Amino acid sequence: MSQLSKVDHVTYACAKGTIEKWAWYHIEVEGGTLVTRIDDVRPDDPDSSMKLWCIDYGEFGIALVEGIDRRRKSQVTRFVERHGDHACQHVAFACRDLDAFRQRLIAMGGHARGRTLVRHDGFGVVKQMFAKGYAEGDPSVTVFPEYVERPAAGDAAARITFSEQAGRGFYEQIEDAVAAGDEEPLIDFAAMPPDWQPPRPR
Repeated sequence: MSQLSKVDHVTYACAKGTIEKWAWYHIEVEGGTLVTRIDDVRPDDPDSSMKLWCIDYGEFGIALVEGIDRRRKSQVTRFVERHGDHACQHVAFACRDLDAFRQRLIAMGGHARGRTLVRHDGFGVVKQMFAKGYAEGDPSVTVFPEYVERPAAGDAAARITFSEQAGRGFYEQIEDAVAAGDEEPLIDFAAMPPDWQPPRPR
């Protein structure tokens, strides 16, 4: 059985002053609903922060982030400088059992970005795990996966929701990685057998 069930949300990094334009596109053109608007996830941080606007499509969501530069350049600003406006920063995948998937990832040589974040989003407990970047390098500019476990499908609690706490959590994990000089990639493929071939398509 697959460890993952679907795409939970996609996060796009927006260039300075463009989050409104992209929100308009996702809401007015694509038909999404703005469910969260946080204009500063770290208002007390004198160094940097980001905006976080989230749009719900019912079965999945889109998060828009835009850097707020203060004494230092925001990691989101650095990401946009490397990849361009409205670049995909990460895709979050829904897991059937996040704890079991985390154990599997680590056993196979994978690396989580930090601890699993557990929070209450108003509907129930939500677990989130951010992983290290797909490529080795500066964690503020590498694309990475997120894995999330939400309440069971069909439950009203399964609706895509976001919170300031979640935005702060992943921002802080990347900031900590930058400060520590942690440029390790998601996986080193040491556990992959040299003669591995994919199973035949069904």
